[in-house]
Amino acid sequence: MVTKEITSVLERLLERTSKGLANAISVAIGDGSIPEGTLLPSIRAFADELELSPSTVSAAWRILAHAGTIRTDGRHGTVVLTRRGPGPTRYRRALERSNSFGLDLSTGLPDVALLPSLAPALNKLHRARTLGSYLDDPIIPRLAEALQDDWPYETSLFTVVDGAMDALDLVATRLLRFGDSVIVENPSFPPLLDLLDAIGVRIIGVDVDADGVIPNQLRVSLAHRPTAVFLQPRAQNPSGTSMTARRAAQLVALLKGTTTFVIEDDSAGSIASTNSISLGKWLPEQTLHIRSFSKSHGPDLRIAAVSGPSSVMDGVRERRLLGQGWTSRLLQSVLLDLLTRKESRQQVSRARDAYAYRRSMITSELRRLGVPIESGDGLNLWLPVLDETAALVFLASRGIGTAAGSPFMTKSETTPHLRVTVGLIKDDFARLAAEFAGASNVSSYAGPR
Repeated sequence: MVTKEITSVLERLLERTSKGLANAISVAIGDGSIPEGTLLPSIRAFADELELSPSTVSAAWRILAHAGTIRTDGRHGTVVLTRRGPGPTRYRRALERSNSFGLDLSTGLPDVALLPSLAPALNKLHRARTLGSYLDDPIIPRLAEALQDDWPYETSLFTVVDGAMDALDLVATRLLRFGDSVIVENPSFPPLLDLLDAIGVRIIGVDVDADGVIPNQLRVSLAHRPTAVFLQPRAQNPSGTSMTARRAAQLVALLKGTTTFVIEDDSAGSIASTNSISLGKWLPEQTLHIRSFSKSHGPDLRIAAVSGPSSVMDGVRERRLLGQGWTSRLLQSVLLDLLTRKESRQQVSRARDAYAYRRSMITSELRRLGVPIESGDGLNLWLPVLDETAALVFLASRGIGTAAGSPFMTKSETTPHLRVTVGLIKDDFARLAAEFAGASNVSSYAGPR
């Protein structure tokens, strides 16, 4: 029997593939032909009436389920879900916090006291020539020159945008379509995962070790013909991992000759102790490299630089013309001053050393206490625990706020962790390391091991 739902889909079916069927159902739901809450006909009914194989329909169901459009519940059938509202996302769950913490290490933010002073740059703005044309280049030429001096590979295709997430959003929406497959690190950055979920792509998690993404897992995942792989090449948030040159060469060997884009998010930027590295050195036509200045020069600057092949960068620039157009050249002038002024560069260098010292003190104490942890780099520590909830409560009872690890996970079988922003710890290293060690061994069922 042909139902109205099947008829609605048939009228919108332009491509007789799993992606085409998923798109047709999405369109029918979007225009109200299939209302939210509808119990859909069975896979067999769709397959018979649309003259598709059951495996094709099943694959379409997987795409729609991953995008949050439908839910399949065995014998109870498949239901069209209500459009998701502003409920908890990974990012919100990662930042659930309380103002009652005496020491809040949940934020991932830099130490304000270590940021370079903006006063000299701001004092110069009253003498700066404000560019009033919509037609000028979106990046100040002198800023492009300053960026190139410290970029991990040679390129002339730069632009600046309003922070790393703005860059990721622009690049992702330029490259990705509903139902595409993408590879991300496990663990990864919750806002990126939220963004990819919103686009409706299939997320494939690949583990990282002390040297970066594990090559064998990447090789297996590439069999899914992903559109893109998202990497954090140094001071990875949350693990602190930095990709080595040897590991980069292994990844290049796997990605060379594919059509997969590499999207690199260098979120730590200048406060990372590890040298900057990019697969763009070997794969310039496949790589987009993003560097944020929020951690190193100030979150409120909202500036990130992006480089990449013209095939993508031209589209990013065109898309921005439909929105904010360009990043304030006044803010660009501030960043340029910070990048070139000797005193500002020295302040960033001192911040980098301070963060490395703080991290080293905590990790060495943790290892002494028997907690297996890598030295790593950057602001955050990825603390292994027996029980995430119990560890959070244990530290909260001692006035210490940390972030739950589960929103960062892209694989359900991953060992529980907490993200701890150790870059905010200024002293009392031994006591705090002992608290972290205690949290790593606490369980909801048996108490401390």
